[in-house]
Amino acid sequence: MVTAISAHPSALRALAASPLTRRPQLQPLHSLPILSRPSHQYHTATFGSKTPSPENVESSLSKTIFRFETGYALRPKRPSRPFPPPFVSIPSTSFSDPLTTHFKSQDRRPKVGGELIRGLTNGDDAILAADNFLGVNDGVGAWATKPQGHAALWSRLILHFWALECERRTSCKSTPDTVEFLQHAYEETLNSTNQWLGTTTSATALLYSTSNNNNNAKPLLYVTNIGDCQIIVIRPSDGKILFKSREQWHWFDCPYQLGTNSVDQPLSNAVLNTLELAEDDIVLAVSDGVIDNLWDHEVLANVLESLDKWESGDIGNWEAAGLSSAGSMVFVARRLLHAALAVAQDPFAESPYMEKAIDEGLTIEGGKMDDISVVIGQSSFPDSVSTNSTTTTLQQTANVGRKRESKYDLLNNHHMPENLQDIEKLKCFEEEGNF
Repeated sequence: MVTAISAHPSALRALAASPLTRRPQLQPLHSLPILSRPSHQYHTATFGSKTPSPENVESSLSKTIFRFETGYALRPKRPSRPFPPPFVSIPSTSFSDPLTTHFKSQDRRPKVGGELIRGLTNGDDAILAADNFLGVNDGVGAWATKPQGHAALWSRLILHFWALECERRTSCKSTPDTVEFLQHAYEETLNSTNQWLGTTTSATALLYSTSNNNNNAKPLLYVTNIGDCQIIVIRPSDGKILFKSREQWHWFDCPYQLGTNSVDQPLSNAVLNTLELAEDDIVLAVSDGVIDNLWDHEVLANVLESLDKWESGDIGNWEAAGLSSAGSMVFVARRLLHAALAVAQDPFAESPYMEKAIDEGLTIEGGKMDDISVVIGQSSFPDSVSTNSTTTTLQQTANVGRKRESKYDLLNNHHMPENLQDIEKLKCFEEEGNF
């Protein structure tokens, strides 16, 4: 069971300011000597509120009375590889097709089975931000060295098919089985790819209503994870971390993962936790680009401080740049990404990743540069739903552990395509003063 990390928000702000706990103040990135800048510094961060989805999608989730106010912030370690055909259409090589009309005549967004692939790609990561579910998958970057390796394809497709399961199979008359959803997504991915290799970790959160009756409804969060991405639930009113999913490792730097040649599968290895939410609870889905660089108390302090800044109007250049309409959750996600990025780019910083490496007898210093993906949702309730009850963890199944036999020979080649980000992107300011 995860121990709650708690403190009053004002106490955490004081803790963050303490010289004993505060990280050394870093200089703004633009003032660093040019030779100290890593080559990947100029990869642009993006942010937004919701990831793309087809218009007029009808699903049982539309009946759910609880919602997330969402935001995301992304920064890749390196540019994402384009998805291969048939997941995207490629420009014609014929001179009979006017180049000026090609992009108008074809939808270039990645598709599978005729459907728009849900989510966004961030390096080898994939993310989802929707009204009722959040997710981050982290593709294993080592596949980039293989001729047919495409980890970003794997991470994106598994998240896409999981979202489809949520849209199609969830109803208020039955309890959702999000591990079964993930198993089905894994199987669909195997069937959809043939020559592309890859593996991915996964962390998802589904917001579910026990009833459509406002007076009897309870907001339940179904957290499913396999590997080292994490779901973190924060209760701002109490200033504490209510829940954090646990990482799963075979050994150092080798997390549980789904895909090519992996023995791990959702039905036997995924972990399911269920908890009841209160209004305004914060649900974070983050890749290891965050948790390898920030400790839990730093994530908590950063989120609480960001919420305070937004509520007080202290949002700096966001308002001047006309970005205040992006919403509070985008603001919070953006600041958390910058905090993780500052540590990742500091070769002398102390970090959770360095701490883990030292425990393994490895001499690694500083932060860890990786794809950084932050997805955030704040629970929103109808006015008629009471929110003064103390929400407790209903069920924390440490291991779903339904030992079912694998249906597949994992030596087969299974893989996933990558996507081109067609969603609207806003350029992030790299100076720290631009929050």
